Amino acid sequence: MHGPLAIPLAVLAGSTAVSGECTTEAFELILKNHPEATVNFVEAVPLNGSFGQAETDIPFPYNATSLPALCAVGVNVKSSNSSSYNFGLFLPDTTWNERILTTGNGGFGGGINWPDMGTLSQYGFATMSTDTGHSSNTVDGSWGLNAPESIIDWAHRAMHGSILLSKEIVTTYYAASEGIKYSYYAGCSTGGRQGLKEIQMYPDSFDGISVGAPAWWTVRLAANTLQQGLYNLPESAPGHIDPSIFPAVVAEIEKQCDPQDGLVDGIISDPYGCNFDFEALLCTSGSDPTACLTPAQLTTIYKFYNPWVDVNQTYVFPSMALGTDPTFAMGPNLTPLGFGLFQYWVYNNSAWDYTKFTFSDVQFADSINPGGATADNFDLQPFMKRGGKILKYHGDADALIPTGSSIHFYKQVAQTLKPKGVSLDDFYRFFLIPGMNHCSGSNLAPWYIASASQSIRDITHSVPGFQDSDHDIILSMMRWVEDGEAPDQLIATKFVNDSASLGIQSQRPLCPYPKQAKYVTGDPNESGNWECRSLY
Repeated sequence: MHGPLAIPLAVLAGSTAVSGECTTEAFELILKNHPEATVNFVEAVPLNGSFGQAETDIPFPYNATSLPALCAVGVNVKSSNSSSYNFGLFLPDTTWNERILTTGNGGFGGGINWPDMGTLSQYGFATMSTDTGHSSNTVDGSWGLNAPESIIDWAHRAMHGSILLSKEIVTTYYAASEGIKYSYYAGCSTGGRQGLKEIQMYPDSFDGISVGAPAWWTVRLAANTLQQGLYNLPESAPGHIDPSIFPAVVAEIEKQCDPQDGLVDGIISDPYGCNFDFEALLCTSGSDPTACLTPAQLTTIYKFYNPWVDVNQTYVFPSMALGTDPTFAMGPNLTPLGFGLFQYWVYNNSAWDYTKFTFSDVQFADSINPGGATADNFDLQPFMKRGGKILKYHGDADALIPTGSSIHFYKQVAQTLKPKGVSLDDFYRFFLIPGMNHCSGSNLAPWYIASASQSIRDITHSVPGFQDSDHDIILSMMRWVEDGEAPDQLIATKFVNDSASLGIQSQRPLCPYPKQAKYVTGDPNESGNWECRSLY
């Protein structure tokens, strides 16, 4: 049995590949047979230098820093008569590991994800990100108004086109006679959806993917986001809950659910397994009215923590996990991530009145499926048969994308493949992260696994002191693909104040679904005092 993969992070494969010329002319020559492609810029970045497009890259208004010496490249590609997209590349000068890693985006946003590219280039990868055809913040879908070709770019076309050209560029730039050894992907949220969509449509694109909190059910996720906000409106309704009461709701859930997982530690380890008594939230004669609910308000909170079922018992969308803070979804300001899709991509009407939203709007949007973005081809055999591996994760306290949506996806894949004799564990492992919010972050729980969209202070990449495949999901993905060693667990880390220089606060194993981490004995902040167990 091999130990965890521990790789010299400067040069993962001990590569001796020599880079080409970091000049505009060199890349124009590489792309000479692609009239649709134009080189935007080429810049040599010195060791410990920085690069990005902070002034114009709206969702990434900061640069990648402390970089290895590399060549930064930007390319524009005409995708239709009315649309185009850009992608960026970081090409390490001397530390290339003969692999390429693509990363993704967030929400409706475009922009090239230079920060994640920079982090991932520290491992030795050539890294790529596409702007999906526009630059906007994550909640702004207005760029898609009457622009169906741009929506297609965002949905999948920009990603795939960028992958194909990037592989050609990397192979030629490094004069790699044997080509790129491995192609990987890492992304979260929309980035998670992008990774799943790519392997569903083009199973040859990647050898392994790491995807977190994937926004895979595009229309239904937007609909659910809008519906959750409307549960708590109008403010004059008997069921309206003032956001000031939400902390008391979360506290009651924690009070009941935390002990049920076997250890009282402020972390709900099994929110979907908690037997929660909703009626404990009701106001009584001696209750503080600012910390309890009326029967009408209880109905509102019950809807929030249960699946959305509508006309003719149609299952519309999975539920939020118990203990998730309702403030984002049911606070005073509805997020455009819900109504924006309907305004700009479905009805092409910025004045569409979302307060009149009904299930018929969902059905109409389903029939359109803007851009074909939804990643719901659950037959992943083509990717599996070529040896592809999937590592997926989702925070149990995700307030943006219900954790249940990832569980639902996993079960749909199981229902599709198990009757065909396929064992999901052979190529697809899914990890729930107790206490983690959307893609990253927790006040108390261990959450950091060095995935895309995760960062802590005082480091460039990976997990200080634990730069191995047990603690780092990027290295775990590589170990599974290249050495055939599947992860039986990942160990998540919580640093004090999320700063590596302050030391480790706690570590805990994450288990392949449906297994769960159970406390055994000793210090609960030590990962060795837990073990992954089956539920039966």
